[in-house]
Amino acid sequence: MAASTSRPGLDTVVVGVDGSPSARTAATWAAEEAALRGACLCVVHAADTDAGLPFLSRAEIDASRRAGRELLDRTAEEIAARHPGLVVLTELDQGTALAGLRRAAGLTGTIVVGHRGLGGFSSLLLGSVGLGVVAAATAPVVVVREATAPAGTGVVLAAVRDAADLGCALAAAREAVLRKAPLRLLHIWNAGLSAGPRALLRKGCEEIAREHVRALADVTDQIEQRFPELAVQADGQRSHSVPGALVHATHDAELVVVGGRRSPGYLGPTLGRTTLALLQHAHCPVELIPRQGPGHGRTS
Repeated sequence: MAASTSRPGLDTVVVGVDGSPSARTAATWAAEEAALRGACLCVVHAADTDAGLPFLSRAEIDASRRAGRELLDRTAEEIAARHPGLVVLTELDQGTALAGLRRAAGLTGTIVVGHRGLGGFSSLLLGSVGLGVVAAATAPVVVVREATAPAGTGVVLAAVRDAADLGCALAAAREAVLRKAPLRLLHIWNAGLSAGPRALLRKGCEEIAREHVRALADVTDQIEQRFPELAVQADGQRSHSVPGALVHATHDAELVVVGGRRSPGYLGPTLGRTTLALLQHAHCPVELIPRQGPGHGRTS
């Protein structure tokens, strides 16, 4: 790591920039988030020259690092103009973007990435850096799409699957308080898929629905106890497509918060099919809270 103005501290918001429009949108969102939190912002650019040392000339390496430093300085100046009181740090990392973001965030920072980088072929698909960050996240990660609503224009939405998503709901409540926005806790289930045919025959759809409602009610009660000043709406819905229903719900949200799964065998320990659908198609930024990590369940 080089060209660092300082070391990030606790609860730092870390954003990666590469010169793409998507990264610029992410940097704007990250700056607003850091200002809301009263935290510092760390802007990271990965020159990725370490791997190329045997193949690049000294002139090529120096040119890459100069371009990275210029991008960081330009981004910091633009952010300072919008948020003059915000502490902005910069990191020029010689390794990969994924490693640089993780190092800057440490165990307590929040990583913010754009939906697409300079490469790729479709704005509908999550970029490789974003996919790599969220697939094995140990700290909160926010993926920002190009079009985002400003703070205070919608609800903060939390996707609640079961009682283990309390940490996700707490993180969403904290975001809602910062934005002075209402919180919507949304539990969507497909009874046929989640319960299985034997459970349907034994219990019936109504009893299964009551079980889902109880799980949501338990999380809601704890949120209301810890955040009595917050307007909380709890909704339970049955749908043929859980990912589709969640994506539809993001139309009215300025942020959706989802808990990372720990089931193996898909794209990583925190990235399941529903989460991936949200990351690819949500109409607002998506914050992933790993189920096992310091960001899960934190209330301050």
